[in-house]
Amino acid sequence: MNSQTAYAEGKGSIDVQLTPDEALALTGVEFNGNHKIKTEAQRKIRNAFEKKFDFDTPSR
Repeated sequence: MNSQTAYAEGKGSIDVQLTPDEALALTGVEFNGNHKIKTEAQRKIRNAFEKKFDFDTPSR
């Protein structure tokens, strides 16, 4: 990825609410027939991270 992140002091953590199945999926547990569980958990984390930190995409 080509992006720069501006980390501000005091913004070192994010809060994300995951279902128990989503949390397990992120630890490596596989849910046969439902790969969307892990995908949804990753999406929630990515969205929370993007809300917390500022991203500057460098111009090409």
